[in-house]
Amino acid sequence: MKDHTRLGSIPDLFPESSPATEWLGPSACVLRGFALPYVGEVLAALAEIEAAAPFRQMQTPGGYSMSVAMTNCGELGWTSDRDGYRYAPMDVLTGLPWPALPEVFLRLSQAAAAEVGFAGFLPDACLINRYAPGSKLSLHQDKDEQDFGAPIVSVSLGIPAVFQFGGLKRSDKTQRVPVLHGDVVVWGGVDRLRYHGVLTVKAATHAVLGAHRINLTFRKAG
Repeated sequence: MKDHTRLGSIPDLFPESSPATEWLGPSACVLRGFALPYVGEVLAALAEIEAAAPFRQMQTPGGYSMSVAMTNCGELGWTSDRDGYRYAPMDVLTGLPWPALPEVFLRLSQAAAAEVGFAGFLPDACLINRYAPGSKLSLHQDKDEQDFGAPIVSVSLGIPAVFQFGGLKRSDKTQRVPVLHGDVVVWGGVDRLRYHGVLTVKAATHAVLGAHRINLTFRKAG
């Protein structure tokens, strides 16, 4: 696994990194435009997923509706309601298993993970978030998974957003990272439990996805 431990001087210390690669931590990286060759296949697969498991705004345990619309695919899907946060094999909205993880999703997530040093990544869950202007995702840790040994792979599509990447405590200083259509963020290892989120998405229009941002986050949940 690549270990880039000195933040702030990455271009000087690691000249082997291409301009399209931005390290955020020892095992955390933005791969600029990495998903672009996959976009056509990804969007076709996404349409089939949405038809089987529609987007919905889930509730927090406190009873608030999330501003981001969500759906899932894979063996497990992340859900939130008054009973808490968890992974489940069934979509409570349809009563059916979540749609299978499309082959192109697996191919993209594995290639991105391997690029950052996580060869052999085998996700069993993909949380799909749809952001409209004005929506956001508060700082949080991805800690509902059973094993933290696998990375998180996050794919951005559509209108721009600002990804926040913090430390192991909510109060730690965050990096603000603009993410554009086709960018992929991967984090794992010592960075796996860092707090992260998305600032309020600004009004914009994308040629294909209109006034929306789609984010795919791949995990090994079970």
